[in-house]
Amino acid sequence: MKAPESFGLELAELTGQLTQSASQLAGMGLPKIGTTPHETVLAGEGFRLLRYGEGEKRADHCAVLIVYALVNRPWVLDLEPGRSMIEGLLASQMDVFLVEWQDPCEQDQHRGFSDYACALLDECVEAVGSLRNENSVNLLGVCQGGTFSLCYTALHSKKVRNLITMVTPVDFHTEDNTLSQWVRKVDLDALVGCYGNVPGTLLNGLFVSLQPFRLGSKKYIDLVDLADNPQGLRTFARMERWIADSPDQAGRAFLEFVGDLFQRNALVRGELVLDGRIVDLGAIRCPVLNVYARNDHLVPASASRPLEDHVASSDYSELEFEGGHIGIYVSRSAQKKVPPAIAGWLKARS
Repeated sequence: MKAPESFGLELAELTGQLTQSASQLAGMGLPKIGTTPHETVLAGEGFRLLRYGEGEKRADHCAVLIVYALVNRPWVLDLEPGRSMIEGLLASQMDVFLVEWQDPCEQDQHRGFSDYACALLDECVEAVGSLRNENSVNLLGVCQGGTFSLCYTALHSKKVRNLITMVTPVDFHTEDNTLSQWVRKVDLDALVGCYGNVPGTLLNGLFVSLQPFRLGSKKYIDLVDLADNPQGLRTFARMERWIADSPDQAGRAFLEFVGDLFQRNALVRGELVLDGRIVDLGAIRCPVLNVYARNDHLVPASASRPLEDHVASSDYSELEFEGGHIGIYVSRSAQKKVPPAIAGWLKARS
């Protein structure tokens, strides 16, 4: 057993290293995220459509339209050089487009689930098709954006050539879906009635509480190991900026998405109605690649894997990543595995 003075020395050393890391971190300023070159090719009411890379050669490459979630910024897909799924797709000779959802203002609180998954997404699909002179697109839906992409493909099957879902919830009532269990009894009418647009800070607190130690105190303890590691500190700062910057949610869209899916599990029950039509996953017959993370705490693999049982595609594949919901975007191992696999799968079907 260590003597008390030994513990005191270790604590002083750890405190010194933590103070050093924090001081270095503070001196770096606000880190930049999403720096891969891109341009806005369409600006609509509630979104921007971005196109990555430069030069005319993009038109010769296989294209993919990324649909991200509403609940976070998409820049986790382009965190920094070497930790960027978008960079990896470009390196794999892909023509990359991304839907960037814009923050809702007060008058947008009545924008609904179908507005995002049907009307606004359709504008982006049409724009990509026009720019590429193609009548269908390859969709890559991420998390909630994957659910949007499933709904869109089911309702507009002729416009989607190939569909990729990444860490996408399909069955929202699996036993290990903690987030679903927590929100299943929430009075959504009261919540949205109180706020109008649901504050991003409120949702951010909910997500952090799913792993309070790992996403709370542990990450600051880990700063001890980053003293005199500028690159590590910059990565830490970028992740902190992304986590803290949670956009507000349009009230009606939040109410409908959480109510229909998290509370009533309407998608797999065949009871989800968008734009006046039932969303039938059985209408999805195009090739499907379902990418999920084995250790995902937000979208358990058990919530993603049931997709195979509901689509009618004769070309269905899965890609399992040995990591978590965030690691699948930013970890070094993900950069080596996920973008090349997605690009290869798409090219083989284009």
